[in-house]
Amino acid sequence: MPGFASPRWYTLAQSLGTLDWTRRLCEVMKLNPVRILMAMMIYSNIGGATTPVGDPPNVIIVSTQEVINAGVNFLTFCGHMTVGIVLVAIVVFFQLRFIFRDINGFSFPDPHDVEELRHEITIWQRAAESLSSYSRDEDVVRGSLQKKVKRLLDEMKIKLASGSVSIENYKANLVVLQKKYPIRDWPLLLKCIFVLAFVITLFFMHNVPELKLSMGWAALLGALLLLILADNPNMEGILARVEWSTLIFFASLFILMEALSQLGMINWIGAQAENIILLVGKDYQLAMAIFIILWVSALASSFVDNIPLTTMMVRIIISLSQNKNLDLPLQPLVWALAFGACLGEADNGNVFFLAARFRVARLSGL
Repeated sequence: MPGFASPRWYTLAQSLGTLDWTRRLCEVMKLNPVRILMAMMIYSNIGGATTPVGDPPNVIIVSTQEVINAGVNFLTFCGHMTVGIVLVAIVVFFQLRFIFRDINGFSFPDPHDVEELRHEITIWQRAAESLSSYSRDEDVVRGSLQKKVKRLLDEMKIKLASGSVSIENYKANLVVLQKKYPIRDWPLLLKCIFVLAFVITLFFMHNVPELKLSMGWAALLGALLLLILADNPNMEGILARVEWSTLIFFASLFILMEALSQLGMINWIGAQAENIILLVGKDYQLAMAIFIILWVSALASSFVDNIPLTTMMVRIIISLSQNKNLDLPLQPLVWALAFGACLGEADNGNVFFLAARFRVARLSGL
């Protein structure tokens, strides 16, 4: 599901949208969510590399005017990336199947209600440890929390010793979920589906050069249309939920890259790459350029965020394609950069350098 949804939605939004109900389904089915959430994080980023709107590096690449002039649009991007992403998804499936070959790892070692007690004990212990010793009131509160922790520990020991645990009925849990989380606004849901179809249609119309419709304008038109259809009087509350800090970050990033370009840094990096490419014969220069772009972006994405990296690398591949000594086509370099930036960070083991992985790991308690 995450791999299917990520090409259509931004990876972070998709991960956050599926996190809650994935955890709840794991609870209902008495499964340990750690492995499932790990697979979800991996496939959400693999799937996000498929389309120009699935991951921020792809948005940056396709929004560059030189890339658009080279004939890269929504359909061509999806067509070239889908083949490679399908192969990657198949390989990762067998890797995960081998790593998680022990089926017992999907189950909790203890009964579900014991795991819930253990989780509750951890929360109360953290609350007690967070209190300082500067006042008598805090000491009293800490003592009360410690007594509660001791009582819960005793209760857990009794359950483990007696083996008397509550047995929940799977179908009954599903009924409870349906009653607890119903669709509260069907008209708004239908409007959202209509706007989503409208935006996807505009994305495909990005292939018509006469319209000069960028994907940014397509998304903005969709947002404006949904605001009109929803007719929500609390406009200030909606605008307050916009991630203005993220938008300012992107704007500042483009300003920084333009400043570095004017200072000559991009040209210098391109010249170093040109010297390496010229070391091979004319017939192998394109393969060498693809190799360099792919692995440099992939390895660098394992240590730094791929958003600023892609902003710099897209300037470098444009510089290489405009170099008369090399005479390289731009499109193959675009695919190499997209694969390297997206999959390089998707395979990164550090949760803090990937937005979707970091948010899912933090909210799930991994």
